Amino acid sequence: MSTSLAWNERYAGGDFQFGEAPNLFLLSQAHRLRPHMRALAVGDGEGRNGTWMAERGLDTTSVDWSEVGLAKARALADRRGVALPTVTADLTRWDWPAAAFDVIAWVFVHLPPEDRAIACAGAMRALAPGGLLLLECFSPAQEGRRSGGPKDPALLWTRALVERHFAGLEVLELLDGTVALDEGPRHQGLAEVVRAVLRRA
Repeated sequence: MSTSLAWNERYAGGDFQFGEAPNLFLLSQAHRLRPHMRALAVGDGEGRNGTWMAERGLDTTSVDWSEVGLAKARALADRRGVALPTVTADLTRWDWPAAAFDVIAWVFVHLPPEDRAIACAGAMRALAPGGLLLLECFSPAQEGRRSGGPKDPALLWTRALVERHFAGLEVLELLDGTVALDEGPRHQGLAEVVRAVLRRA
């Protein structure tokens, strides 16, 4: 099982494991984002997604359990000239602030089923009225591919899991299929993903 110590070790090198550019699906949702929206980048690691949202004028916070990754996130934001508050926390134990975010970016965050349910419930609490949840995760069809993602099938996402964990949110987009990843050394090549854009009424 992955741990924060394992991710600290992974992020300890100078290179960015998933690149410095934002996730392409998140980038494709730029038209939905407005300056001064309160944004949360979940499992943001080295900060590529949180920094990008901050550059767009969103009041962005990055949360991750790797203190090493978040130190790199803050350094990246500093180089880009934006503020990026960070929170080092286990998503299953974090006190998610109620109705605090207008946008939550959940990009390649894969947890064991029980932990996933806890974290998703936290995200639901933290999403403000009218808020958007933007999600991209690997699907079961990713098994056997070498383009990234967890090896444990229980950590993979399906459309049904999105609908279950985020029941009550309006579905604006919910798709699964093949995409081309070019995100640092760890996400390269064709991959099978689930993508969702959900909104709280």
